[in-house]
Amino acid sequence: MSISLTPVALDRVQHFLAQNPAALGLRFGVTRTGCSGWGHVADLALEEREGDQVFTFEGVRIYVDPTSLPLVDGTEIDFAKQGLGETFLFRNPNATAECGCGESFTTQADVA
Repeated sequence: MSISLTPVALDRVQHFLAQNPAALGLRFGVTRTGCSGWGHVADLALEEREGDQVFTFEGVRIYVDPTSLPLVDGTEIDFAKQGLGETFLFRNPNATAECGCGESFTTQADVA
């Protein structure tokens, strides 16, 4: 089980954590959304919740809830500038299809 960050994503997360000293790390998971079913969610972790799996990557703690874990295991989180905006990108090996806009995904378990 693992979650990783590219160097540019690691730098961005560390920047957010430095600006928010109360944050424990990064909270990463999924929520039901979009036309394909699941959407990635990344935010600051302000508390450890019951059942969280905690990964440490280059000193950054990443908190993943038990429902999200099988859907995001092995994901690499990246960060990029796109046009005038900036966004986190997710390379999720569990995603078998994405919607046209790339905001949501499905897994093999969703098809079964």
